[in-house]
Amino acid sequence: MEKETAMDNAINEKGKWKVLKSEYLFKRPWLTVRQDCVKIPNGQINDEYYVIEYPDWVNIIAVTEDGKFVMERQYRHGLGKTCFEIPAGVMEKGESPLQAAKRELQEETGYGEGKWTEAMSISGNSSTTNNISHCFIAEDVKRISGQHLDRTEDIDISILTVDQVRNLLLGDKVKQSLMAAPLWRYFALNKLI
Repeated sequence: MEKETAMDNAINEKGKWKVLKSEYLFKRPWLTVRQDCVKIPNGQINDEYYVIEYPDWVNIIAVTEDGKFVMERQYRHGLGKTCFEIPAGVMEKGESPLQAAKRELQEETGYGEGKWTEAMSISGNSSTTNNISHCFIAEDVKRISGQHLDRTEDIDISILTVDQVRNLLLGDKVKQSLMAAPLWRYFALNKLI
């Protein structure tokens, strides 16, 4: 029998698993793998449940003063493809999500300033990863500097129209789900689809 769900309590800890044992199998700056032995509410024990730990991330839908989108193109080795993305990065220790988002936008694109709002916080895979991606909208941004890329970053900047970004979404051309989700939300809320 289905139960009616109270939407004000849509995310909670009902059914939380009890961790009986936990050990780290691999610890690197950008990848940590943990093996947990857990007891689920029905009493069953899963002694090999793996969690990938990452720092929290930020991503930014950056819209220029003339209503265009600041997009990035970069090669993604996991897919073996060069993809369109929104600016994004890892939060550094001690940073708030907003501080990290402003820093990442300027470092990767040279754009900044504008009006900032947090759009949503999402998980890439709440089953096996422990981090959150904080998604921001930065409106009326402008170029304020050049790029300041990390030594392993190779990012091309594209300034796209609403129609071009809509076509990317409708054509299934934004492959990173943590970037597609806030873009879809932005387009839906602003009645651009």
